[in-house]
Amino acid sequence: MTTNLVVAPLLVALVTAIACLLVRTLPRLQRACSLLGGLGYAAAVALLVARVWPAHTLAYQVGDWPAPYGITLVADPLSAFMLALAALVALPTLVYSLSYVSGEGQRVSYHTLFHFLLVGTTGAFLTGDVFNLFVWFEVTLMASYGLVAFYSGRESTFAATRYVVLNLVGSSVMLLAVGGLYGVTGTLNMADIARWLADASASEAAPVLGLSLLLLVVFALKAGLVPLQWWVPSAYAAAPAPASAMLAGVAKKVGVYAIVRLGFVVFGAAAPGVVAPGVGTGLLAAYGPVLFVLAGASVLVGGIAAIDRPTIEETLAYSSIGQVGFIVLPLAVAAAVPDLRAVGVAAALVYALNHALAKPLLFLAAGAVRDAAGTTDLDALGGLAGRTPVLAGALLVGGLSLVGIPPLAGFFGKLLVFRTAALGAQTVTLALAVLGALLTVAYVSRLWIRACWGEPTPAVDAMADPGRVHVAVVVVLAVLVVAVGVGFDPVYRFATAAGHVATDAGRDAYVRAVLGGGL
Repeated sequence: MTTNLVVAPLLVALVTAIACLLVRTLPRLQRACSLLGGLGYAAAVALLVARVWPAHTLAYQVGDWPAPYGITLVADPLSAFMLALAALVALPTLVYSLSYVSGEGQRVSYHTLFHFLLVGTTGAFLTGDVFNLFVWFEVTLMASYGLVAFYSGRESTFAATRYVVLNLVGSSVMLLAVGGLYGVTGTLNMADIARWLADASASEAAPVLGLSLLLLVVFALKAGLVPLQWWVPSAYAAAPAPASAMLAGVAKKVGVYAIVRLGFVVFGAAAPGVVAPGVGTGLLAAYGPVLFVLAGASVLVGGIAAIDRPTIEETLAYSSIGQVGFIVLPLAVAAAVPDLRAVGVAAALVYALNHALAKPLLFLAAGAVRDAAGTTDLDALGGLAGRTPVLAGALLVGGLSLVGIPPLAGFFGKLLVFRTAALGAQTVTLALAVLGALLTVAYVSRLWIRACWGEPTPAVDAMADPGRVHVAVVVVLAVLVVAVGVGFDPVYRFATAAGHVATDAGRDAYVRAVLGGGL
């Protein structure tokens, strides 16, 4: 199917970013444009999701140039799920930003950077060729760099420099891998690469194994997986709270999405005769051990490091490393066990949704605390539950969702990760997931007890009332976390449809929509 609706979210975000830049001398109009653009983006995504549901694949050929020669944008259940996730995070975060970021900061750059971040992530979710995936990664990187360096102080500049240097190295590696793919396959279109791999002999497809693993390293860097996580803590601590919410909730998920889209949908098409030494047949088989090591190390390093962090933001930053490890664990099982590809991808997506809601909730709550009390140092806090019970309650909901307490969204995310490991008879993976869950209990409990429990400290006694908009947005996200858990059935059906894209039948539907015919 072909429809112009595929390009709508991208156009809305792009037009909004440019409009906010053009009207920056009129602050009220700029804020109105930004908010209207956020609403328009959410509406465009909702219409696209409704068009894709339950299992349609829509292709838009830019300039009517036919694939694989032109630029193709593709919307299927996988990309629609990620777009819905982005919209759910972006709109409340934008509302929060209007009262959190200084008027001068909003006027100069914030709104333009915010919407260009949406442009980059939206383009990455919709693109149908690997070169334009690289381009959208760079758009996301440029906007993220501006948000991390937003405050322009020493720490912000250092964090932004570390962030951009590491990611530029990753981008260089990605460009080399993309060039190598073109040299081997003669195409950059994802559907065309999948078709080529399905028809290629083992010797023809062998170079793609090394190139695909290079790309996997780049995607791991974008997702902040260990040992490529060094940019995460400083970047999240330096950025404004709503920017950290977007980086953790949306931008990080681009790396995870790329692993699924290229690893499972494109490279998974390789004929079974292509052997990955020591791990089985098929290009995707080589992903299993690598993903397991990356995910397992992330769960352990992130969880252990989060236990003794001095501030709320640092605790959440290291927690994000561990939680992304949880997202990738079922993908490692799915790569190793072909029959569990749909199940594993669905589990990863559900956990990604939980993290995308809970972590921005927690970062925005931390921002509200810092704005009202002037600090998020756990040694200075205490008694927030008595001083501001609504904010503390929302903070508790986000923490419990990370832990996986029913009926919150995180319960089903954890349950599906455990289920995937059990179905794949992956005892070590299951044990690692349990250990990671215990670490999550430890650092969430510590954060809550230190910040919210007991008698109010002098800093909490003297704090101003948190902004009403800040508290309202945090409560809305807490309600979403509860709502996803209570009304989980449609969410699971959506994730299952997205997971089906990673199967042979789903790949064939993708190729047919883009190129016509099939594998």
